[in-house]
Amino acid sequence: MTDAAPRPQARPVPPRGPAAAGPVIAAGPAAAMPAPMAAPMPPQPVPMAQASVSGTLARWLINPNGEADGLLLDNGTQVNFPPHLSADLTALVQAGDRVEVTGWRAGDGQAMQAQQIAAKGRAVVDTPPNPGAVPPAPRAMGALAAMNAGGRIARVLTTGRGDTNGVLLEDGTVVRFPPHVGRMIAGLLQPGAPLYVQGWGTRSNLGTALEATRLGATPQSLQDVLAGPVSGPVDLPRPGAPRRPV
Repeated sequence: MTDAAPRPQARPVPPRGPAAAGPVIAAGPAAAMPAPMAAPMPPQPVPMAQASVSGTLARWLINPNGEADGLLLDNGTQVNFPPHLSADLTALVQAGDRVEVTGWRAGDGQAMQAQQIAAKGRAVVDTPPNPGAVPPAPRAMGALAAMNAGGRIARVLTTGRGDTNGVLLEDGTVVRFPPHVGRMIAGLLQPGAPLYVQGWGTRSNLGTALEATRLGATPQSLQDVLAGPVSGPVDLPRPGAPRRPV
C-alpha cells in the first residue's frame, strides 16, 4: 500500500488595497490625520453702483508719469479716470470750469470712477476697445527722476472701490503707492498728519507727482515700503535703473 502523495500547501495571498501598504495600528484619536487647513477666503469685492455728480474742477490729480488720472471737484468729490484720457480732458477743461461726471461709485465713498466727463457741450467717454481691435501704440512717457517730498497731508486719495492708493500734500504734490501699501501704513495717512517720501516721479505744468519707494512721518523714520520695514537707510535706485510700472 502506497502512501498518498502529499498535498501542496496553500500559498499566502497578499492583501489588496490600502492594507497592502502595511499593518494598520490603532492608536486612538491622537493618531488621526489632521484635517487639511482651509485656504483663506479672498476679500469680497465692493459692489459698485452707477452714480453722477457735477461741480467745478478744483484741480487735477496726476500720476508719476505726469498724466492726469483724476480730478477733484469743489464739492470734495474725487473723480478717477484712466490716464489715456488725460490729453483729451486737459485740453477740454481747466480749473474753474463746470463739469458733469457719470460713472460708478462704491457705497457712499468720496471717490468715483468716471465713465464720461462732460463740459462746454462736449464729452470725453472711456470707451472699451472692440473685441479683436488692434491695441493703440504705447503713449510716450517722460523720464522719471529721483524726488523727495514732504509736508502735511491735505487729502487721502482712493480708488473708485475705496482702496487707499495715494495722498495729496498741502503743497499740491501727489504721492502714489499701491493699495496694499496703503493698508500697511494706514496709521500714517490722516489729513493734517506729516508725511515725508522718497521715490520717482515728474514735474510738469499739471503738477508734481511721485511713486513712493520710502516714506515715514519724519525724514529720520523713512521706511522702504516696497520690501517692508527696514532697520537702516536704503539707497534710492541709481539713475538709469529700469522704470517700474505705475
